[in-house]
Order: sequence, then C-alpha cells, then structure tokens
Amino acid sequence: MSSDWADQVLTHALASPPTLGDGRLICVDGLTGAGKTTLSESLASLTGAPVIHADELLEGWGGLPGLGATIDALLRPLAAGRSSTWRRWDWQASAWAETHTVSPAPLLIIDGVGSGAAAYDELITTLVWLEADRDVRHVRGLARDGEDFAPYWEKWAADEAALHARERSRERADLIYSSSS
Repeated sequence: MSSDWADQVLTHALASPPTLGDGRLICVDGLTGAGKTTLSESLASLTGAPVIHADELLEGWGGLPGLGATIDALLRPLAAGRSSTWRRWDWQASAWAETHTVSPAPLLIIDGVGSGAAAYDELITTLVWLEADRDVRHVRGLARDGEDFAPYWEKWAADEAALHARERSRERADLIYSSSS
C-alpha cells in the first residue's frame, strides 16, 4: 500500500469544507481485504482522529444491508454539533456489547465495507474506495479473520456486491486506490 495515500486523502479532506457540523468525515469503503483498516490507521496516526470500524456496527454476518441506517443514525447528532453513540457488535458472543460515545471532532474516520452509504453522502467530506483482486483479498481476509471467516466468504461477498451495486460507492468516491500489487 502506498505511503502517499494517507497524505493524499488528508490533503483532499482538509481542502474541502466541513461536512459533519464543524468537522470533516472520511469514509474508507471498498472490498473486504483491500486494505481499508490499514489506510484508516495511517490516517489516524497522522491526525489523532478517532476511527470507527463499520464491522463493529454490523449485527453479525447478515447485518450488512442495515449498516447505512446505523451509520446515518450515528452521524446525524454529530452533524448537529452534538455527541452521538454507537453500540459494538461482539463477534465472539454474537451479541451487542458496550456502547461508545463519539463527541464532535475536527475529523472522524469510518472504515469498512459499506461505510460510504449514499444516505448520508452530504456528510462525507472524502469518500475513499479501496479495491484489490479477489484472490488477494481472500488471502488477506483469511489471514486477518482466520478460518472462522472461511464459511462466510461467499455469502459475505454476495452481500457486499449487492450493497455496493445499490450504494454505488465506487462511482461516488473522491479517491480510488488498488492494493493488489
């Protein structure tokens, strides 16, 4: 992954007017295993901005279709200058866990499949799309999530494809990167 990507994303976001109240929102969307979390962690290291991982907002393996509404509900209070909350999905327990508070900030990063939904497009300062070849993503996904992910890969890939076809995230992206090489 290019070390310049985080600088390019940050430059784009800071050159744009605030969209999330007085703050800016970077959404790092794309395909599973494309490097979204790596890029988000680089952005957070550069800025100290909080990162919310979309996979913690999903209600299990079938939660992808409802993710946009969940993120929208999280963002609307922030856009109005108020704190907001979100509840973390515990993948091991297969249940909702603790609630987190998010205060308005100069920059917020949300990363994960479906993080850049059209429902709150006007709140996104910079939408980044990451992609990689399917074989590369599959190897990365299994390396990250272990064999527990293997039985869900095909269903997840189908849900992911349907979500991105509906949301048109790649077409709406401000910046597009491929991490296949």
